[in-house]
Parts: sequence; C-alpha cells; structure tokens
Amino acid sequence: MAGKTVVVTGANGFIASWLVKLLLERGYTVRGTVRSPENVEKVGHLLELPGAKERLSLHKAELLQEGAFDEVVEGADGVFHTASPFFLTGITDPEVQLVGPALQGTLNVLRSVSRCKSAKRVVLTSSTASVMHNGRELKSSTVLDESWFSDPQFCRDNKIWYPLSKILAELAAWDYVKEHAEDFDLVVVNPCMVLGPMLQKTLNTSSEIVLDMLNGKMKGYPDLAQSWVDVRDVALAHVLAFETPSAEGRYILVGKVVHYSEVSTILQKLQPGHPVPNECVTGEAPKAVVYSVNTRKAQELGVTFTDFQDSLKESIASLVELKLVEPGKQE
Repeated sequence: MAGKTVVVTGANGFIASWLVKLLLERGYTVRGTVRSPENVEKVGHLLELPGAKERLSLHKAELLQEGAFDEVVEGADGVFHTASPFFLTGITDPEVQLVGPALQGTLNVLRSVSRCKSAKRVVLTSSTASVMHNGRELKSSTVLDESWFSDPQFCRDNKIWYPLSKILAELAAWDYVKEHAEDFDLVVVNPCMVLGPMLQKTLNTSSEIVLDMLNGKMKGYPDLAQSWVDVRDVALAHVLAFETPSAEGRYILVGKVVHYSEVSTILQKLQPGHPVPNECVTGEAPKAVVYSVNTRKAQELGVTFTDFQDSLKESIASLVELKLVEPGKQE
C-alpha cells in the first residue's frame, strides 16, 4: 500500500525485521521503534533493506515509559506491535523481565494509538503460548484453534513465565479495545515457534534452539511435540491482517507440529557429523503425541505455509553465515 505510513515496534527483532522488509517492498513508509537506533550492530540490517533509505526511520522508545510511543504513532495509518521479550532461560524475576514489559508495554502502545487518532488498526504479535497452556491434555485427537486461551493461573502455578506474559498482554489488549472500540480495531497474530532465515546479525531465541541441537549443548532432545512456522509466513500474516478489511480476531500460525525426535532425525541428515542429540532427554522412548492445529482462518487470510524442512535448512544456513555452526552436507 504505497503512501501508507505504519509503525513497527521492536523493529529489529526476528519477526519484525522480516515484517519491515515486506512492508518496504509493498511501498509502505515504516517507522520502526528500537531501544538503540544508533547501535549499528543491532539495526544495521534494517538500514540496508531495499527502500530503507527513502522510507524507513528508526525511533527510540521504551516499552515501560508511558507516552513513549505518542510521537512515533502520531499521523500513522496503522501499528504493528511486535516488541515483547522472548527468552526461556535465565529468568530470575519474571514480573520484571517478562510480564511487565509484555503487559505494560502493550497497554502503553495502545494508549498512544488512542491518543493519536490516525491509526485505525493495530496488529498485535501474540503467540500460541497464549493459546495452549490451560491444563487441557494434548492428545493425538486434539485440534487447537483460535478459541483456545491459556489460563494465567495455570501458567503461574506451573511457573511457565513466557506464556504468562503473552496471555496477560493479549487479554489486556482485548479488554482495552472493548472499552475503546471507537478508537481503532485490533487483530492478533498467534505464531508458534518461529524458524527460518535471520535478517538480524544477533541470535534470537528460537534460532538458538536449532543451534543448541547442532553444537552439542542439547544432550538429549525434549519429549515434546513442538509447533513450528516460518518467519516469512508470520511476516506476511501480519501484513495481510492489516490490509484485509474483514480480518478480525485471532489468527493461529502453525506450519507443522513436529516431535523433537523428528527434528533431530532431520538435522542429522542435513548436518552429518554434528553432535545432534539422538536420544530423548528422559532416557526413555518419547511419549508426547503430535496434536493437530486448525489453521483454516490463516489460510483464508492468504497465508500458505512453508515446508518445515525448507525452513529448517534456511535456519541452518543463517547459523552458518553467522559462523555459529560449521557447514554440513545439506541434501
């Protein structure tokens, strides 16, 4: 949509970088918010994107600072709120490290949108983490869809802090929009574990999981069926959610559900000679079953999911390019 101006928060992130790239390709003027616009190591890849010189500007904004997004949102046609911390280890104070930035950051952005009056749609990057953590058993007959919501109390009781941060932020966003329906509408995108090629030069959490399976850090694979989606599919879903007038509610983005045992088998074929774990961390045969996900809504929006093995190959290629792993004989 040439001529439209949009804001992308957390613009240098894994998903957001691809989103910025796609928006520029489609003729948008993009205002990206980052913590340190002057840090070339963190934002240089954005400045090198085609169209960036003419139609990309980077702005400093702190998630927890009330009003920090007022100026950048003023006059924009839409906002993509992707900024939210994502890490699974090293959590010592979940309220400060995860919950606060996700929850208060989301509300700060939405309040800025209300004040600016110009933006009529916000696309929020949530997660399947805000969908599936509710105590319901995942069976082979289970079919996840947009009607599922994680239970905050279940997340607290089981100390799963990242899902807690995502469900609290998403619920707060829906509550806010109910009270401010005249200001703008909200569309939520719920991707699962995201993989694929990296534009940024720093390692993100989901790519690090692939790296850990290749470099010997992961001694045994988890007994877990994991849902995966390609980063480019996620970026496209964000754009379609903004551009499609009839888009509404939530959109679960899952390309494929794969047990880590299968991920391990594929990695061994793609990267022979690497210390990929070939046994379950439990020391027993894997028990977790592969469940199903109904992605009809996303497909009707126009998303076609990339083949899982192709995404995995390109994840590896990025790790090789960053010299984080030695090249292997890929099929």
